[in-house]
Amino acid sequence: MEYSNLLSERVKSLKASAIREIFKMLGKSNIISFAGGIPSPELFPAKELGKIADGILEKNGAKALIYGITEGYAPLIEIVEKRNAQKNVGKDFDQTIITTGAQQAIDLVGKALLNEGDGVIVEAPSFIGALNSFRSYNARLFEAEVKEDGIDLEQVENILKTEKNIKFIYTITTFQNPTGITLSLEKRKKLLEIAKKYNCLILEDNPYGELRFRGEDVAAIKSFDDEGRVMYVGSFSKTLSPGMRVGFLTCHKDIMDRVVVVKQVNDVHTPLLNQMMVTDYINNYDFDEHIKISAQKCGEKCAAMLDGAKKYFPDSVSLTNPDGGIFLWCTMPEGIDTGKIFEKAVEKGIAFVPGRTCMADIDKVSNCFRLNYTTVSNEKIDEGMKILGEILKEYV
Repeated sequence: MEYSNLLSERVKSLKASAIREIFKMLGKSNIISFAGGIPSPELFPAKELGKIADGILEKNGAKALIYGITEGYAPLIEIVEKRNAQKNVGKDFDQTIITTGAQQAIDLVGKALLNEGDGVIVEAPSFIGALNSFRSYNARLFEAEVKEDGIDLEQVENILKTEKNIKFIYTITTFQNPTGITLSLEKRKKLLEIAKKYNCLILEDNPYGELRFRGEDVAAIKSFDDEGRVMYVGSFSKTLSPGMRVGFLTCHKDIMDRVVVVKQVNDVHTPLLNQMMVTDYINNYDFDEHIKISAQKCGEKCAAMLDGAKKYFPDSVSLTNPDGGIFLWCTMPEGIDTGKIFEKAVEKGIAFVPGRTCMADIDKVSNCFRLNYTTVSNEKIDEGMKILGEILKEYV
């Protein structure tokens, strides 16, 4: 049967992602994958979560296995809002909803706000999951480059001056995916001023911010928000367990009214058992100490990968040097297509994320690529970086 004429135009517009192809390889034992997007799996508190799940099902099984309210499990919302308040995130006009991962929070915002043809300013490069979500609502994507201190504000303002119907600016403020770069405090304040000037919103995505292994925390844009212009996304995927799919969105109650309706249509609510498990873990274990240990491990692995790059990569390849998170961004000389290098690397047993996957224009050749340093051992990092370095030398 021919299905192409039955598919929606929205789905047809979505391009196949190299990341999906990479996931197909991860089960192969001969692949050293620098393509992941999660912290070290060995740090997931599986034993503790197993005990928690058993306890919940034994004592509150009926409650955990029925429908919950769309907004989320009230004790978990209370925890999120309390932790947000420690960062001065959330005002009287804000509300919080528990989402099925940060990805859903981003998608709910897109579905609630975007009409066909509306504009979204995105970072170049950016998170492929967000880009595809915005594409699915037929939004126009406008890129502003990520510099050493974050998104280029001059480019942002030029877009807002010349383009109509820009609904929001999407930014991953701390340890950005895919670059690992952190938006400076000065730029955070200025970006909010620009959003006010041109009357658009900001979608601040912060799933990596707690994984800081060096330096001081930088205040969220949301902490300066005095009118509900900033929508703030967070997640427990990078700090507790990605497979549990628990995230959150904090935004103005008028936006939240629409978001709740959209989520109810999408999946009714985030699985209640998972929400209860996260709540129980935070209430009965030292969650902040767990995050601290996870961040330290990220730092050790980042140092191992940077050391491997110094030993094995050509001098013409530059890398970011993040203060936290899970990614490095590598830039090769102009004119080199890292998509082709990716194909060669896979043949040699190495996986990474080609730069074009992280761009609004996915067909444009990119001389960059993303590396993740958290999912393999230090020994495998060294082995993989040596092989990758040999491949890169063939192209420069």
